[in-house]
Amino acid sequence: MYNKLVSLLKVPTTKKSMAETLLRYLVIIFFAFTVFGLVLFISGKNPIRAYADTFTSIFGSFYGFSELWVQMIPIMLTAVAVALPSKMNLINVGGEGQLFMGGWMATWAALTFQGLPKVIFIPVLMLFGFLGGALWAAIPGLLKAKKLVNETISTLLLNFIAPLIISLSVFGPWRSAESAAYPQTPAFVDAARLPVITGTRIHLGFIFAIVALLLFWFFMKHTKWGLEIRAIGGNPEAAERMGIRLQWYILIVLFIAGGIAGLAGMAEVTAIHGRLRIGLSQGYGYKGFLLSWITGGSPIGILLMAFVFAVITSVGDTLQITQGVPYAVINILFSLILFVVLAKPILKGKKK
Repeated sequence: MYNKLVSLLKVPTTKKSMAETLLRYLVIIFFAFTVFGLVLFISGKNPIRAYADTFTSIFGSFYGFSELWVQMIPIMLTAVAVALPSKMNLINVGGEGQLFMGGWMATWAALTFQGLPKVIFIPVLMLFGFLGGALWAAIPGLLKAKKLVNETISTLLLNFIAPLIISLSVFGPWRSAESAAYPQTPAFVDAARLPVITGTRIHLGFIFAIVALLLFWFFMKHTKWGLEIRAIGGNPEAAERMGIRLQWYILIVLFIAGGIAGLAGMAEVTAIHGRLRIGLSQGYGYKGFLLSWITGGSPIGILLMAFVFAVITSVGDTLQITQGVPYAVINILFSLILFVVLAKPILKGKKK
């Protein structure tokens, strides 16, 4: 049985190909930043000053550098939420919505169980945050397992519903009377706040992200279930004929993936904001999707490129402050990265 499963899988990546992949990342980044600099120059901005200001804001102080790690947390978690289903050739575009629902469920728990001690409260919040994202992802998982709706479409559509649930809650029953001018919930009690490193906003969620990456790597490389998942991704029909429960795996893998993204939402509301509010995510789910796509779901690739994505996000913040450029312009930079990633296989196809 084991040998048959192995025969369905692709040849493992060599050290040489890993080096080539790293070089590919660097080329993508260089190209994107170069073209983006030209865009800034054409629009009358100074790209050299923009990048210099960004470098200073990031590396000029410990707090500025620490903010990169804060940005990395939700990006890494949502990237893992995309990478896990991708091993089965399932496309989870719903990390953004799953993040929102994880934050929403964690908020419900934070407002409901306020008398719990911190040592119990934090695991409870983690559980509800996980369940929020997991149950949200289970909807497209069930639809896919029953062959009713493609998971790409259903996960994407649910991204537009989740923020509406957030809005309904913060404009409605959860709205704080103390901040009537701004729709948000009351502040969470201290016991419902994730621990942070003093002088920074780096929080326990960073441990969640690293553990998620390690478990993802170990699960896929060293367990029977990881082998079966990769076998399904290699040849689902053959895997099903060998007795692998395809429908069960579709449902459970999307459930777990959604839960991982849900933990990102839980961390945002309990560590960064201390409450639920509009604007919970800066497109972290979509950044995680792009990151997973670029790295091919490689755990080490996700870790390294998450740092780069955090730098890019900081570029947007710096440009907005120093040169009055709208933060949305950073989407051009992410779009350029996506363009380079997609262009290579297209050009290869034309050569053939």
